[in-house]
Amino acid sequence: MLLGCMLAAVVLATQDMEVQVPAPLFAIGQAVIACLMARSLHFEVLHRVAGEWPLFLGIAFAVMSASVLLGYWLMRSGLLPGSTAVWGLAPGAASAMVLMAGDFGADTRLVAFMQYLRVAIVTAIASLVAHYASVSAAPAGVAALSWGAQFGQWLTIHNPTHAGISVALVLVAAWLGRVLGFPGAALLVPMALGLVLDNLSPWKLELPGPLLALAYAVLGWGIGLRFNRAILEHAWRVLPRVLLAIGALIALGLLIATGLMVLGGVPPLTAYLATSPGGADSVAVIAVSAAVDAGFVMAMQMVRFFMVLLLGPRLSRWLVQRVAGRTHP
Repeated sequence: MLLGCMLAAVVLATQDMEVQVPAPLFAIGQAVIACLMARSLHFEVLHRVAGEWPLFLGIAFAVMSASVLLGYWLMRSGLLPGSTAVWGLAPGAASAMVLMAGDFGADTRLVAFMQYLRVAIVTAIASLVAHYASVSAAPAGVAALSWGAQFGQWLTIHNPTHAGISVALVLVAAWLGRVLGFPGAALLVPMALGLVLDNLSPWKLELPGPLLALAYAVLGWGIGLRFNRAILEHAWRVLPRVLLAIGALIALGLLIATGLMVLGGVPPLTAYLATSPGGADSVAVIAVSAAVDAGFVMAMQMVRFFMVLLLGPRLSRWLVQRVAGRTHP
């Protein structure tokens, strides 16, 4: 939904059509995505991280360090402005990285191009691996759900009270994020409120399918409409180096996953999804629908996501200053 709407908006933007997404609606879309990610952080996941913190922190730091070094390499080439390369390769949730990048001076259009290109490649590989793994493991005679059944599940609201409270929280959090206005507030405020609601209250986050679809569509339109012909031509020029950097990140993830399999006895698909440098939100969807240890996968992904949130702004500023110092002694 997000990628489709983003591509449609890019087409309109390159035809010089004046279309805009209202800022309050865009903030609501951000709040929905933040709550979607908060829903993956249960106490069981946090407890597992606390019990095996050296493993989680070590792997998260290795992947993030590789992305920073590759971003620095792209920055020194002079092909990407400011901290765009660092945010474009940051291995967190793609939507979160794009939305936060603008708060720290990066070109969100190029960040979106890099992030969603990486997510598309990594998710395609992960989806194919998960699909063939599940097909080979499925009992004979088990049929897939029809399109009608899938659409019915998408429309189903399991608990109207929880869904109503969740929608109210999204609206309040979106307003608070806009009012507070600090970098990343549009994501961090609703994520914090969502964590409190889901873990410390009698209610649970339930985000109806149509609300998620609307959020992804709004974010896709909001990002895509920022493109123009000049930025697409620039993206085409940097494409070979960006693909090389993405390939290096994927190779590192496979190397770490192999180590988890050989030394830790972690099942192959679980190890691959846990160390995958795709978006935490897209990997979460695959992990829930595949025969893997979803708790381990989400714990690894979320530790890395929060590490990027905490260290990303500082690293991006430091690298920009370092590159500027080399360019203008």
